[in-house]
Amino acid sequence: MRKGEPQVSSECLPFSGIPHVSRLFTDFLYDYPKVQSFYRRSPYITEWLREEVSSIRYPAKNRQAVAQILQRQNESWEASPQTLTNIARLRAGAAAVVTGQQVGLFGGPLFSLYKALTAIKVGNVATEMGVDCVPVFWLATEDHDVAEVNRVSIPGPEGSLQTLAASIEGPTDAPVGTLRFDAQIRTLLEQARTWLGESPAAQALRNSYRPGETLGSAFARLFAFLFAEWGVVLLDASDPELHQIAEPLYGEAVRRNAELHEALATRGRELEAAGYQQQVKVTASSSLLFTMSDGARVPVERNPDGANDKAFEIGREAIGQQELLARIRSSPEHFSGNVLLRPVVQDFLLPTLAYTGGAAEVAYFAQAGVVHEKLLGRTTPIVPRFSATLVESKPRRLLDQYRLNLTDLFHSPEQLRETLAGRALPAELQAAFENAETSLRHSFSAIRDALGRLDRTLLDAAENAAAKMQHQVDGLRARAARAELRQAEVLRRHSQVLSNALYPHQALQERELAGIYFLARHGTELLGTLYNGIHADCLDHQVISL
Repeated sequence: MRKGEPQVSSECLPFSGIPHVSRLFTDFLYDYPKVQSFYRRSPYITEWLREEVSSIRYPAKNRQAVAQILQRQNESWEASPQTLTNIARLRAGAAAVVTGQQVGLFGGPLFSLYKALTAIKVGNVATEMGVDCVPVFWLATEDHDVAEVNRVSIPGPEGSLQTLAASIEGPTDAPVGTLRFDAQIRTLLEQARTWLGESPAAQALRNSYRPGETLGSAFARLFAFLFAEWGVVLLDASDPELHQIAEPLYGEAVRRNAELHEALATRGRELEAAGYQQQVKVTASSSLLFTMSDGARVPVERNPDGANDKAFEIGREAIGQQELLARIRSSPEHFSGNVLLRPVVQDFLLPTLAYTGGAAEVAYFAQAGVVHEKLLGRTTPIVPRFSATLVESKPRRLLDQYRLNLTDLFHSPEQLRETLAGRALPAELQAAFENAETSLRHSFSAIRDALGRLDRTLLDAAENAAAKMQHQVDGLRARAARAELRQAEVLRRHSQVLSNALYPHQALQERELAGIYFLARHGTELLGTLYNGIHADCLDHQVISL
């Protein structure tokens, strides 16, 4: 542990014990042979990285061109010397561990930080094992769902949850990387300061999110500061020069659209036959491309029943394959990949050793793998990102007070309040219930033994009687808990603190709370602490007490 890093303790929680986690993801983590037909590599990078690096085919001209673009981009965001050194390593032949995320307001949710830290860790593990590797963070500036990125949640006073939302004007479905902040962002920053206070992280927030910056450039400036010492290389996917390099790939996706569509449909059937759900439902009209139309990002759709000059549709416009290819050649910056093509574009533009992502991305890769194979001749491995719930001192005290674990929060707020009420009953009443249950078990054990010697046909009746009596005791305990709940407002507040801090909106904390909140509260040194807690051979969710 480095000087100044917060002291922490942690415990592991398998993803199989967390609600709403797909079985495809848990099988990938814990029963890889079941899903081996959908993934080329296991989640353990140390098993295969030396073998994998030999399969990377990356043209020298792309390496030089992309490195030049990355240098220009990162210098514009005031990149650290370490980042520029990593770009030089990439130019000289290093591989990349890639991750990426939508450019959320104020750095987005906590797991955005976890993604960057995982890419750093995996890249360093690879380098230590003899494969020179740098971390690259793909800024998804071409996504067009503004409602997903223009707001962030921060814990407020008395366990409340505060939502900060930026009002950003622009065409409907415009790429978020084109939307700029106006003077209103200063008001939003003042609101954030109310809960974040003064700290280097909060100052970095104000330095990054300024009038005139876009969602993408502000996010990039913040991450360039936060990950300066590790030299994370940031990549803005909307850069026109990157699209120029990717133009041949877009063309291939159009020329081979029928073949790719059939491969995806087949993979979808295979997943469903194995008992898994498809993350992306592929329909007859699905293509892999988006294009720009009147400032909006719209899908290019297949028209399988159309003639050659009407093989595709953009909005209401029918367009032939040759015309679509001509548009791609003349203006590749107007095109981008959908969720199944985007990882292929990443690996066309970068010498990717592995991608690191969460449960949804692992599921995407089960489908996108066939597109990788068809267009690149190689399926990129995916490595699960670090995942954790951070428990600050007040929630930790409440967990200890009520003898709770994180899993006790994976229920409705009403159930949690009843649990707290049950744990808050007077000690003598709790002892009385426990004595009654112990006495009941012992008494019926003796009765069953005696009945077994007298007439074994009476044993079922004894079991039923014991179950009914236990049910009555449980019911009485629950009624007592509800009575306690009605009388104690403090239990409601404690329930709210626990839910909002550790399982907000009935979801994992890392998906709902802003990462910047924790860095403002505990210092940017927390990043180093979390980095030290990442182990390439640990695939569980971690519960970390700060």
